[in-house]
Amino acid sequence: MVFSSIPFLLIFLPVVLIGYYILSFSRVLQNIFLLVASLFFYAWGEPFYVVLLIGSIIVNYIFGMIIGRIREKHEYEDTTAAKVLLVITIIFNIAMLGFFKYTDFAVEILNNIAGSEWIKAPGIKLPIGISFYTFQALSYVIDVYRGDASRQKNPFNLALYISFFPQLIAGPIVRYTSVEDQIKHRRPSWNMFVSGVCRFSEGLLKKVLLADNLAIVTDNIFALSTYGIDTVKVPVLVSWLGAFAYMFQIYYDFSAYSDMAIGLGRMFGFEFDENFRYPFISKSMREFMTRWHISLAAWFSQYVYKPLGGSKDENKDKMIRNLFIVWLLTGIWHGAAWTFVLWGLYYFVFILFETIFQLDKKEGFDFLRHVYVIVAVAISMVIFRSDSNEQLVLYVREMFGLAHNGFYSPWLVMYLKEFGLVFVAAIICALPVKDYFRDWLEDKPIGKALAAGAKFIYVTAIPVLLIFCIATFAKGTYSPFIYFNF
Repeated sequence: MVFSSIPFLLIFLPVVLIGYYILSFSRVLQNIFLLVASLFFYAWGEPFYVVLLIGSIIVNYIFGMIIGRIREKHEYEDTTAAKVLLVITIIFNIAMLGFFKYTDFAVEILNNIAGSEWIKAPGIKLPIGISFYTFQALSYVIDVYRGDASRQKNPFNLALYISFFPQLIAGPIVRYTSVEDQIKHRRPSWNMFVSGVCRFSEGLLKKVLLADNLAIVTDNIFALSTYGIDTVKVPVLVSWLGAFAYMFQIYYDFSAYSDMAIGLGRMFGFEFDENFRYPFISKSMREFMTRWHISLAAWFSQYVYKPLGGSKDENKDKMIRNLFIVWLLTGIWHGAAWTFVLWGLYYFVFILFETIFQLDKKEGFDFLRHVYVIVAVAISMVIFRSDSNEQLVLYVREMFGLAHNGFYSPWLVMYLKEFGLVFVAAIICALPVKDYFRDWLEDKPIGKALAAGAKFIYVTAIPVLLIFCIATFAKGTYSPFIYFNF
């Protein structure tokens, strides 16, 4: 079940909201109700693998309890027993993720080395959201070990944290410490609920109007570069248009899902951290990745980069090693293919370059630095989008005119005529225009009145936008969620 579907919008969500607020007299019953609803939500799309999710919850609850008890007993001093149990828990979670996500990839590598089909690929289906809920479970156990969080004695509360449906299948990755108190003591309000509905609607609209339309451009142009089809050459400008289309598509697809997750959380009284913060205004690749999928970057920073020593170590070799490990793992986390490994290493090279030459600390040339980031990110998205190494090589060659593909084609005009407004809207909405407008109003004598009027128009427009979105989904239009694959 996806957020942008009729069953979710007209049946599941209303029923869950009504049931949740009927139980307002008991936080315990509300949490149990949300847990049951979340497991049903997951089972709707994964009727078999919901058992895997429950198993992950049980194992991490048991180990978290034991580790927490040991740490409390020894007043949070390091003990061998706690360390051993932490390592076992980490191995369990990584092994579970690795088996379901990377077994086929490992078999493919072994067969390539052997030069034959030495082992037949088992064709294991990837459970939806396993990368997200596994990382959340890991963050809980590690935080308990560190003493950053108390062990959760109520298994239903921990299960709700790991499986809460708004962020279960595509993030954002929520750290246990950020919702530990909210699970028991959150205070829903009417203003919070309305804010959640508005934020959810924003995300839904971004998905319908921007991501889904950009997906049409992306899929058509990349389909022309499928390996083996050399009768159709994609001109340079068209290939760059496809790269930019995918760059904006994945941004609006994933940020829309994050908006909807944050909005849904608010409807139930939860506040989740932001997952995107205008990444396209960045002036370096390092800054870009601190604004893009913030929860994933924060997770790797807290649980991999800093424990390795981060960049504070005077030994530059260790700093390079730490960056390499983090970006290799980041690439692998996104998918079991060499293109994802290459994508991670691509960012490693850029960020290492920027770190060595301290580009973040240099001033001036802001426009050129913005252009540098946009071009570099567009190329990285080609790596991310390509279905194979062969398609990646062919597409990059076409981008730089190395495939005898020409520079211009009437296709470019066709795409811009049909989707030009979508691209313009995508560019405008990727900039902090709303923030600039709000700041501008604050300096005006009638700023409060204008802000109130704008807020009124915005809130009253939300029902209309929701009806439009529902009507669009009722038509059965093409509406994929990219990050469900990770």
